[in-house]
Amino acid sequence: MSRQNPPSPIHSPLLSPQTPTARRLPMATTAAAAAAATATASTRANSLSRIFSSSSPIVKPPKHNPKTKSAPKPKPPAADAGSIAEKKSPKPLGGPHAAKAESDGKHKLPKPLGLLVKALSRQRDPDKLISGFIQASTVSSRFRDRYRVFEVAVSRLASLGRQDGIEAIIEAQLPFLETSAEGFATRLIRLYGRASMPSHAAATFHKLPAQHKSNMTFNSLLSCYADAGDFDGLTAAFQEIPATYPSIAPTVYSYNVLIHALCQKPDISAALETVLLMEKHGVSPDIITFNTLLNGFCNNGRFDEAETVWEMIKERNLEPDAKCYNAKLRGLVAEGRIDDAAAVLEGLEKDGPKPNTVSYNELIRGYCKAGKLQEAKKLYDDLVKNECAPNKGTYETLLPHLLQAGELDCALTYCYKIFSHKRNLRVECGVLQDVVNALVDESRVEEAAKIVVLGRKKYYPRKGLRMPDGTKVSQLRAETDDEEAISEEECEVEHETEK
Repeated sequence: MSRQNPPSPIHSPLLSPQTPTARRLPMATTAAAAAAATATASTRANSLSRIFSSSSPIVKPPKHNPKTKSAPKPKPPAADAGSIAEKKSPKPLGGPHAAKAESDGKHKLPKPLGLLVKALSRQRDPDKLISGFIQASTVSSRFRDRYRVFEVAVSRLASLGRQDGIEAIIEAQLPFLETSAEGFATRLIRLYGRASMPSHAAATFHKLPAQHKSNMTFNSLLSCYADAGDFDGLTAAFQEIPATYPSIAPTVYSYNVLIHALCQKPDISAALETVLLMEKHGVSPDIITFNTLLNGFCNNGRFDEAETVWEMIKERNLEPDAKCYNAKLRGLVAEGRIDDAAAVLEGLEKDGPKPNTVSYNELIRGYCKAGKLQEAKKLYDDLVKNECAPNKGTYETLLPHLLQAGELDCALTYCYKIFSHKRNLRVECGVLQDVVNALVDESRVEEAAKIVVLGRKKYYPRKGLRMPDGTKVSQLRAETDDEEAISEEECEVEHETEK
């Protein structure tokens, strides 16, 4: 596979944070207007090509923060409800010999993996969480494969401002990179992105073994910068890393991350011009590229100009998918053109591409906003008939409007469907709590209690879904008095341990 040339060092103020947003594209509602807009954009592609400076920007290493607590030295925690180790458990492993020690079979988990994960998910002491997590991850490859457990730990430490702990956990995984697959390195970098620590992600990238410095880990790093909103860091990495490591060249995924970041900035015109830039460097845009552009235009209220993107799709002989039409539906609904949106959805049902759940959700949202609740309910039935599964967005749109209209029986039916969903569908606790409160207000206490009990079985946290204060339901109290209040993320982890 031939290597694509990395973006040449270029000098345009187009995307400089000090420079005003690029001028808006002309309105284009016809093919001719779109072609003219594309021709104009091509003359500006060279300008966009100077997105990077001629100097060689370096991704800065993380700065030391004297106010941040130093990471605690891993040590076996005391035997309590949240402890994962017994007194005789070995000291946490680390350093270059950690992987070898594990392979020798000298160190094992002090308790079954499922129980260990549950104990860590309920650990409230951040120092014990950090030390326990490091110990478990350094002695068990099965534990290291539980990426969701890593995400929960990182999210909790980030919420506590314990970036030092996040760094300690991820640094403890580095000795295993040599013997791990590329995906493991990618996940470590993305964990820093989850905590909005892109400079740490960059430092980790540079520490990777040679075989893991690849397009996959490069793209993961770009996503970290995008997730953190660090546009300058993203553009610097986009230039500096391919120039430093000859085996890495930006792919269509890399450019899509850049385009998405431009849409979020927002600099929609520059995002559009980036399509011409990637083609100049021999990278063909895909349908995801244009999905991103369509959403960028629609999310920023530039619905008419989105027609330019549709013409670009046709010019490149790409087949629009349901996601492209979802952007169009979103734009029509936002403009209050509900009948036009309904016509688009009807066309998809007849001629394709087959609409997905989001397609129906967009129009359901439009009907609810317009006060047409019966049409929204009918569309829900059509969604199911067309073999699309209602999702979180479907129910979070319908339930509040059903309660507002006094259709409590229908709302209750939808709640039962949520709990019977095969894929463990989860909606916001507040949406279900509103149904419980409405049932209690109508003196339908037992039905309200049933919703709460079903929620317990689906791991909804006690503090998020409960009977209103003063409600007497002895059976519910007996079932839930001994339960420990846990977060929604912890509930997800506990559900995974039962799979």
